[in-house]
Amino acid sequence: MAEGKRMNPFSSGLAVLLSGDNSRGTNSQKSHLISYQDDISHHSVERTIEHILDLPHKSIHSPSHSIDINFIRSILKNQEKKFQFDQEVNDSPRKRVLIDKTSICGQFKTIREPLLLESVAAFSSARADACVCRGKWMYEAVLETCGVQQLGWATLSCPFTDHKGVGDADDSYAFDGKRVTKWNKEPKSYGQPWAIGDVIGCCIDLDKGEISFYRNGLSLGVAFDGVRVLGQGNGYGYYPSVSLSDGERCYLNFGSHPFVYPVEGFNPVQDPPPSRRFAGYLLQSLVRLLEAEALERSDSAYFHKLRRVKRFAPLKDQFDPVSRAIFSEFFDLIGNPEEQDGNSDLEYITWGPLTSFLMEVFRSREPHDLVTLDRVLDLFLQYPKSGMLFQEVFFALSCSGKVAPLVLTECPYTGSYPYLALALQLLRRREMLVLWWQSQDFTVSFEGFLSGKVPNKQDLKELMPTVWWPALFEDSGTRRTMALTVRTLSEAISKIEEMHRQLCSLVIRFTPPGLPLEFFPGSVFRSFMQNLIVRARDMEHRTASGENPFSTVLLSLYTVILHLLSEGSGSPSDEKLGFLHRGGSRHFPQTLFFRTDLYFSSLPRIGGSVNQLLKSHKFTGKELSEIEWEEGFMESEDFRVTHSSANKPCCCSPSEDDWAQTSRESLRYVGGATSGASSKAACKVISDRPQSIVAAECSTRGLSDEIEDDKPSSSDASGGGFAYQSLNDLGCGTVMNQTFSEGSSEALREEELLDVMLLLYHMVVAPSFRKAFYYISQQTQSVLLLDDTDKQIREKSCAEQVKRLKEARSVYHEELVDSVRHCSWYRISLFSRWKLRGMYAACMWVVDLLLVLSDLDSVFLCVPEYYVETLVDSFHALRRSEPPFVSSAVFLKQGLSSFVTFCVKHFNDSRILSADVKDLLLQSISVLVQYRDFLVVFENNREAVERMPRSLLSAFDNRSWIPVTNILSRLCKGCGFTSSRSTDSVSSVLFQVLLRETCIHDEELFASFLNRLFNTLSWTMTEFSMSIREMQDKHNAADLQQRKCSVIFDISCSLARILEFCVGEIPQAFLSGPDMNLRRLIELVVFILNHIISAADTDFFDLSLRRPGEKMNRTMILAPILGIMLNILGSVVSDSESSHTSLSDVISVFCSMDCPATLHFGFQYLLNYNWSNILRGDVAAVKLAQLEELSRYFRSMSESVGDAGHIAATEDGDDNCCICYNGESDALFEPCHHRSCFGCISRHLLNSQRCFFCNATVTSITRV
Repeated sequence: MAEGKRMNPFSSGLAVLLSGDNSRGTNSQKSHLISYQDDISHHSVERTIEHILDLPHKSIHSPSHSIDINFIRSILKNQEKKFQFDQEVNDSPRKRVLIDKTSICGQFKTIREPLLLESVAAFSSARADACVCRGKWMYEAVLETCGVQQLGWATLSCPFTDHKGVGDADDSYAFDGKRVTKWNKEPKSYGQPWAIGDVIGCCIDLDKGEISFYRNGLSLGVAFDGVRVLGQGNGYGYYPSVSLSDGERCYLNFGSHPFVYPVEGFNPVQDPPPSRRFAGYLLQSLVRLLEAEALERSDSAYFHKLRRVKRFAPLKDQFDPVSRAIFSEFFDLIGNPEEQDGNSDLEYITWGPLTSFLMEVFRSREPHDLVTLDRVLDLFLQYPKSGMLFQEVFFALSCSGKVAPLVLTECPYTGSYPYLALALQLLRRREMLVLWWQSQDFTVSFEGFLSGKVPNKQDLKELMPTVWWPALFEDSGTRRTMALTVRTLSEAISKIEEMHRQLCSLVIRFTPPGLPLEFFPGSVFRSFMQNLIVRARDMEHRTASGENPFSTVLLSLYTVILHLLSEGSGSPSDEKLGFLHRGGSRHFPQTLFFRTDLYFSSLPRIGGSVNQLLKSHKFTGKELSEIEWEEGFMESEDFRVTHSSANKPCCCSPSEDDWAQTSRESLRYVGGATSGASSKAACKVISDRPQSIVAAECSTRGLSDEIEDDKPSSSDASGGGFAYQSLNDLGCGTVMNQTFSEGSSEALREEELLDVMLLLYHMVVAPSFRKAFYYISQQTQSVLLLDDTDKQIREKSCAEQVKRLKEARSVYHEELVDSVRHCSWYRISLFSRWKLRGMYAACMWVVDLLLVLSDLDSVFLCVPEYYVETLVDSFHALRRSEPPFVSSAVFLKQGLSSFVTFCVKHFNDSRILSADVKDLLLQSISVLVQYRDFLVVFENNREAVERMPRSLLSAFDNRSWIPVTNILSRLCKGCGFTSSRSTDSVSSVLFQVLLRETCIHDEELFASFLNRLFNTLSWTMTEFSMSIREMQDKHNAADLQQRKCSVIFDISCSLARILEFCVGEIPQAFLSGPDMNLRRLIELVVFILNHIISAADTDFFDLSLRRPGEKMNRTMILAPILGIMLNILGSVVSDSESSHTSLSDVISVFCSMDCPATLHFGFQYLLNYNWSNILRGDVAAVKLAQLEELSRYFRSMSESVGDAGHIAATEDGDDNCCICYNGESDALFEPCHHRSCFGCISRHLLNSQRCFFCNATVTSITRV
């Protein structure tokens, strides 16, 4: 820090003399360091003391004895009397305002005495124990949650019940920001939505009869007027009152400490202590004393010139008595906090004058004055009472940082940064860290330091007044403004995240005093994490708002751990990599899965709950050993991608093309400028080390090589921050051979931090990514809607239609602007490149771990489900990140090909008890195979080639059939009626061959699959047909019903394409297999044709039933149906010698459907259908000629069969099957002796073993 910067606190009077200006300004002692003197010479000691104590000129006469502490204290005593005389006196002073316990309805839990409250009942209400009758009053409520809370004022006559609270009666008024409503018997719209960390000011003006509310210092307007003024005395008046739903919490400040956002003219309900002004005067006197000392001691050229003015008398002998006198008076003013019963002035003075004094000394912006702060701490710590004082300071700083909003004009030193930076400098002293740890508020204040305000819609509007998106007309000014805003906010977030890392590093290496030596560093941090997670998980089930009050704390903790494990220290001088990027041998203590602490034991495991596992499995103790493996062990040596091999993973060595492409993509997502300089500036906010360094330093070095030790005093550090101390130096590399327990004194290991990080991701990061992708999708959708509306406005001529379209456009535009702001915020807070790099490395680490554990049954069963859930979710978050982390061509190939192995190996694993977990893996495959780059990885993956076809057919059951359908449909692409393998570049010939071979070689599996395929396709087409009829009957179908119809139709088309593939690739299953397969196939074809081509409204399929730009048409379902018929025809013709079924046999099945007219119409419809959009040239002619041949055969045979059938029906009608009324009853059921045709009973037995006449169990079938 340059000492010349110390000029800032000095006033302009000194600058006038130094500049040679002879003009005189004001003679106020407060605004001039040099005044009341005509010549340049030494001041006397008396004049110097007058300046320090802000006394009038020559008010101190030369004492008869030396100036000592008693002399200074006598002066200060006289000053105190003046402050007491100047105090404002209220008519009815309120020394301490608390919650009236007799007024409570429901139940409150006090999180922190006395007014940090949480409702633990369905609906809890309470009043304060003080009321107001006249005048203007206010109190503040700091929101710890953002659910249903009714904050306001109520009289004694307002009844509180389980369902009624503040605002639900006469003379009771409340505001609820969750529902954006004001309450006075009846709700009315009012105000803005509130968010966690908001400060709500509740003001009542009984002179005007008005009640108003403020959100973070901004008025929401007058909520109520005509408020009745009640009589005075005997409790008549308005009481501050609150009503909270279950799990909601807030911190009430009636005036026990200064308001965050005071409103001019309004007084606090609780009177501030009279001593506050004198305390502020003492601290300002100390500031002037320190300035004078700095002026005397500084060696800089600036201050050397200043000393030649001979401003002050030497302070060498006077500093000690003056400072001691100031501190003696200050601590006498506070009294003994330990002996106070809640009336102490400590809280107000600490939150107000003391915190402001420390911030003024330290400076809220860089460069911070660390030397002066150290000097202040040295002075304070000489007094025993300073311990409790600084414990309150830490709590005040944490609360102040928690509610501090981001302000664009103050970036990057905005939000919680000033409070975090000051706290960190204080905590660098061992004694201060011990004081903080010993305080009752340690946990609450630590959470407060890690908390942060998440901006809502209104806040983002203030932060990002100008927005730009790629589809917007080219406005370079708007684009540059948006890019500048994003960069500025990114820098501010980076500053705060850096403070969080430094704070956690202090706690990690902290060893509590007086504990055994084996109590390793990191135990305090472990206990904090575990307790926090337990309480956060408990709160998830209680808050109706869905917003967990611990979410920002958990998110900050996740970010800290991710940076530590991925980036190491993050210091510019330390370019060594973290734990996740080490190559070579890896270790993991299996004891982490067998912990008994509360925060872990209740988590569901892959094999079920802990109690289930203990009952069903025997554990030998070998599970407590440590496992070891080589990174990338699942891949062959030639294709292995590891941190220690020449071929580096994406997180360490993206190609130059990928890096350049990512940089270009980032411009269109954050609104960067088009120039090269602006492009570089847009990436500057990402705190990344050069990729070449990352690639070169992937090694097996431990964390001890990555983290530097800290110096004990803050004065030895630069203003930039701190470095980590080695976790290995703290014992974190020690191998543990026992299970963890709550409050364990074992050293904190990187693997344990990884375990916690995965759980934190599962709890808070995954939901954050879901919100981010929702807004990204919403932005895309809003752009389409806006463009479509603009197009309609240009085309319409009716004024009324244009008016409605413009109103709709206004709504779409507002939604789009809001989506752009949210997308920008999430890209700033979630999609930092170093975070994505760490996530990628964590995915590599975890997937290797899970693959190793999958070979150890007893351990694999005990793996928490969140390991798999976090792996899958973070993988897809990386895949969908905007701007993209890397190109899709290398995303899987360079590091995460093992993810494919894990998904394929376990999506149908019987050891995984949770169907949801298996669905996650199956859905991942379903998504990945839609892209050619990812499909290539599947084709080159040994596990996928060997396992996936059989596993997919097996998994086609009642639960998993939809994702399996999507996968099979994608794998079968390119071999249907409308496609050609030679032209379809994204087809997978390999998997088509593998599926065909699997079906041929495992007849039982294929038969089971084919039965489920028939049943499922029949059901979906039935549901689709019913949905179509409902929509036609209602005329104006609801959006949800339209979506349902569209989804069912898509699934039906996919199932039909799969069936087409089976008929084309395995025709023998229908021609040479059981007769039932051919009959069911043709029945299904006729059924679908009948429903598709016989709709009452033939144009209904062309209606827009999806999002803009998408339509539904008959071709999607008719093409595979026609393909099925042609495949059957082609197979019969080509394999006429080997096949048991002839063309006449096929036609006879068609004829047996007893609907010749429908079939004739269907064939003709298919022949006349416009296939030009998917078939062209000779291919179309050949295929349609085949269909015409089939139709001709059917027409000729149906005529002859029709005559013969009529004769047979008249002669042998009694022998017909009573199920289908078509075939002969040639099958006898045992033991009930009922009869039907063999085809009907065979089909029935595929799904049920009971007779469909008497429900008896069928043991055998006899042909008669």
